[in-house]
Amino acid sequence: MKEEPTAAAEDLPAGLRQQDSTAGFGQQENAAPAGAEDAATTATAAASPWDDPRLPWSGKPGRLDVLCWAAITLSGLYYLLLLPFRASLVGTDPVLLVLLNGSTEGIVSGAAFARVGHGSLVLVLLASIPGLMKFDLIYWWAGRMWGERIILLLSGRRKHGPKFMARVHRWGRWFTWPAVVIAPFLPLPNAIIYAVAGWAGMSWVTFLILDLIGSLAWAGLLAGLGYELGHHAVVVAQTISRYGLWVSIGIVVLVILGQMRNAQMHR
Repeated sequence: MKEEPTAAAEDLPAGLRQQDSTAGFGQQENAAPAGAEDAATTATAAASPWDDPRLPWSGKPGRLDVLCWAAITLSGLYYLLLLPFRASLVGTDPVLLVLLNGSTEGIVSGAAFARVGHGSLVLVLLASIPGLMKFDLIYWWAGRMWGERIILLLSGRRKHGPKFMARVHRWGRWFTWPAVVIAPFLPLPNAIIYAVAGWAGMSWVTFLILDLIGSLAWAGLLAGLGYELGHHAVVVAQTISRYGLWVSIGIVVLVILGQMRNAQMHR
């Protein structure tokens, strides 16, 4: 017994076929704007003004985020404001320069002055402690708060940040402890190592102890060099101070040119 064929779309009257086709087309038209609206909403959420790759946090920052970022910014401004006075102080009051800046030339000059009977070598070393360490804890704090984001931000286009993070993953405290001690001797920004120490979970007490050891070792090396040079280093320091204005202008120009070069590289 043969089955009766079912009614296909071709068997429908022409008016019903047109009505069915028109209804389907209307559903497609209504679906398209809804999808576009969802895409626009997603794009707006992704383009949040707080999601800036130049900032170490994601989303809207909290009070501590703003406070830590302001401290980092002010530390940079502090060094810039001090630049015009470095050349003049190195030959007139090197201990004050060491206290304010912890500069290499200040420590060498202060020890050289102590060698010829002007000042104390112990005073130079004591002044180097706050001079060298004054902002280090801020970068440890930044690493503790923001982790890998601040490390990559501080390292910029260089590979130091990712390289140090990989070593921390492999060796843990066996890498971070000596890294903090030898940070002043390394040819890279110390802030990266201090941020890595915070990100790795080092306590602030341990960090300050290791930072103190490294700072004193660095200051002792420079002071020994200055003490050995003695009168020759004093003469050089006094000559720099005599032409301090021009030296300061040269330093400021070099800093500005370096900032302009970095800005062009990041474009």
